[in-house]
Amino acid sequence: MLNRFARAIVTRILTPVARALVALRISPDVVTLVGTLGVVVGALAFYPRGELLWGTVVIMAFVLSDTLDGIMARLTGRASSWGAFLDSTLDRVGDAAVFGGLVLYYAGEGDDVLMAGLALACLVLGQIVSYARARAEGLGMTAAVGIAERADRLLVVLVATGLVGLFGLPSVVLGVVLALLAVACLVTVLQRMLTVREQVLRAHQQETDAGRPGSLTGSSSRGTDA
Repeated sequence: MLNRFARAIVTRILTPVARALVALRISPDVVTLVGTLGVVVGALAFYPRGELLWGTVVIMAFVLSDTLDGIMARLTGRASSWGAFLDSTLDRVGDAAVFGGLVLYYAGEGDDVLMAGLALACLVLGQIVSYARARAEGLGMTAAVGIAERADRLLVVLVATGLVGLFGLPSVVLGVVLALLAVACLVTVLQRMLTVREQVLRAHQQETDAGRPGSLTGSSSRGTDA
């Protein structure tokens, strides 16, 4: 949802940057790798120490590389299956680092088992959301549905974490966000499962109908024999 709304605006803003990087002969893959490294460092170097604001600032500075590398690939005509695979794989690494950093903080210095559990739930369910779509596409189906796509999850948790760090809001604020996010992820997993099941049943029904006497194929054959 937020992904579709914001992508056009972000793309327009980052296109001049992408053109400059292309002019410097920097590869989109390099931008992907550097961006992921920045997100991981921001999440795991700052969040576990309770520096939620600075961790979010560093992450936000690098997370836009997810869009930047795609713009560069299109500008250079270098969009490829490898680039898509690398980008998708490293996205999972970055997401795990963000939620993992929160888990480490609340399981340690933050001393809040419930918050740690909510962050862990978001981490696990978020990975399942992504896996469900990837597995469906690997089987020749689609599962690009759901109320909690990756960009939505990342934006929501970063904004909430940054506000808690900036204004010193109580952890319960972030806890509510994490709880809602976990529920949204669970709903998205179910949506994708139902979508794939519907496609499987539809394909099975089509195969069954094609084999029935009196079907289009069967009628055509009898007409030819006559």
